[in-house]
Amino acid sequence: MKKGQSCHSGLMPRRSIGPVSLMRHLGAWRTPGAGAAYRQLAGAVRLLILDGRLPLAARLPGEREMAQALGLSRTTVSTAYGRLRDDGFLTGGQGAAARTSLPAGPGPRRASEVESAAAGMIDLTAAVLPADPNVHAAYVRALERLPASLPGHGYEAAGLEEVREAVAAGYRRRGLPTSPGQILITHGAHNGLVQLLRLTVRPGDPVVFDHPTYPQAIDAILAVGGRPVPVALPDGDEAEGWDLEGLVSACKSSAAAMAYLVLDHHNPTGRMMLAPDRARLLAALKGCETLLVLDETLVELTLSGPTALSASAVDSPRIVRLGSMSKSVWGGLRIGWIRADRAVIQRLAQSRASFDLGTPILEQLAAVELLNDGGAALAARLPLLRARRDHLRALLAECLPNWGCHCPVGGLSIWARLPAPISSALTVQAAEQGLRLAAGPRFGVDGAFERRLRLPYTLPEADLNEAVERLVRAAEMVGRTAKPALAAARGRPVAVY
Repeated sequence: MKKGQSCHSGLMPRRSIGPVSLMRHLGAWRTPGAGAAYRQLAGAVRLLILDGRLPLAARLPGEREMAQALGLSRTTVSTAYGRLRDDGFLTGGQGAAARTSLPAGPGPRRASEVESAAAGMIDLTAAVLPADPNVHAAYVRALERLPASLPGHGYEAAGLEEVREAVAAGYRRRGLPTSPGQILITHGAHNGLVQLLRLTVRPGDPVVFDHPTYPQAIDAILAVGGRPVPVALPDGDEAEGWDLEGLVSACKSSAAAMAYLVLDHHNPTGRMMLAPDRARLLAALKGCETLLVLDETLVELTLSGPTALSASAVDSPRIVRLGSMSKSVWGGLRIGWIRADRAVIQRLAQSRASFDLGTPILEQLAAVELLNDGGAALAARLPLLRARRDHLRALLAECLPNWGCHCPVGGLSIWARLPAPISSALTVQAAEQGLRLAAGPRFGVDGAFERRLRLPYTLPEADLNEAVERLVRAAEMVGRTAKPALAAARGRPVAVY
């Protein structure tokens, strides 16, 4: 395999990205005073490849065409493409078609990258908590129980009965009568969504979703050939709720096969749809053939205000619910589930043999231990999350006062509003400072959300302090006003907003 060639590139659809489309993805990629234009362009394209906005093996515009579109010299574009080739993010020699790729190995490292690695890279791209001691204890007990399952073949298409009963019991506690026959155990909520898409959506079928949304959901829709139909959430620092009329209209006018919604501590905005609005939405969609898929991965993570659990007991045969232990317990425990009508569960179980043959038994046994603890482990972690949320908001208010940071009532992250459309440029500069960020456009389509940035508060407070300090430096590098007061703030108590 040649340097820079992805081992999967031969399996990818061969598509081209036109200059207009690439410019839309790039957004405000260039910042005066932030370094040479070729370096900024290379960094922006690298970010688009890494976070999935540019698919692998896609053909980029030629150097001359791109130079004309961006108003740059051909030498600048040629140098940027050359740097991307050297680092393994493009294939094809100079004069040949440039196609996106991923480095096959470590590759060359720039001086700034070496400095960042030496300082210790802080990763804010994943909104997940580390495992607590309960996870290890659950696995120990699961290993003790594993011998009882070994005589069997181990393929459980719907999942172990006791796991499905534990999940069903959780729904019953929320006021939603559920039997084990309405549950299918999956490799996390994302795996459940992929199975539903495979069963429901055909190439070209519309799929409605709230915009912004979970990035991997967009990827999954595109992977099955679905046609994304985004419905924008009401915007603004204090905006709440959903565009119910827009959702209903999109589902009916497009005859959407599926609508994917995150109503409980929405990822990434943190908002929650109230029970009366859920009832209105369901009533308005009565008679509509759209399958309504509700991702409830974050439903248990209420940090302030009324709990989300009491707002979820709205049911219909056309509603499917996704759940997972990755956000409330640990990302490495790949246990999720689908809660749906029995007929849907049966169809999913029957079709699963061509997909993944089921979920590992040991993980299911560990999940039973954790699901049957009465919620004690999670209850102990919520105050920790609440404190970290408040700490991060206080730091941002102190150090980046011109950013908007609405307080989410739950979930794992803040959906910050930036003073200008600089999210992608900021993400590139933050990497130079040793901070990994997920740019706002990663949570949408067509280059939206350059004024937004998702900032998880799952790291310890000391790491959040350092992350904000690096974020301030990155913001200064892109030429925006940022108040470098973190050092002073560390010497005194930080106010909670």
